[in-house]
Amino acid sequence: MPGFERIKGFTLIELIVVISLISIMLFFAIPRFQRNVLSDSTKEVSRWILLKIPYIKERAAREQKRYILHVSLDSNKLWITHEAMLEEAFQSAETNGYKLPEDIKLLDVEYPDQEKISVGKADIYFNENGYSDKAIIHLENDDNEKFSFLIEPFLLRVRLYNSYTEFGD
Repeated sequence: MPGFERIKGFTLIELIVVISLISIMLFFAIPRFQRNVLSDSTKEVSRWILLKIPYIKERAAREQKRYILHVSLDSNKLWITHEAMLEEAFQSAETNGYKLPEDIKLLDVEYPDQEKISVGKADIYFNENGYSDKAIIHLENDDNEKFSFLIEPFLLRVRLYNSYTEFGD
């Protein structure tokens, strides 16, 4: 018709079709996303280690107490104590420690110039001066992927290596 301009845009049906296609794609993608990303136990364990170790260092310096990160290679568990704890509190900390998921295994703890500890319990000390033992915690998941967490004596952050890294490397 003369005098009327045609307004360019999308019709209601086109919008409904596009929204429906996006909804169907999300319906199939979200469960896979949750299963692969959000519940990944490797990331959960990594997050725990990467956040707890700086926290322990800072807390040891702030409270002027010697803290210990206990790594039980036999029970696949991590827990934190300090030197002034009573025996009952020590037992409670061990009982309520962080149990690693079934698909993650603690391989060993390595200290410089010492043998690796691959059975029993390894202790990493965090002194009241703000420094800690230098150590590497090695983990492996069910996909045979190995991870190494390097704890530096004078640095707050922990280095994560996506391989089995030793002090000689």
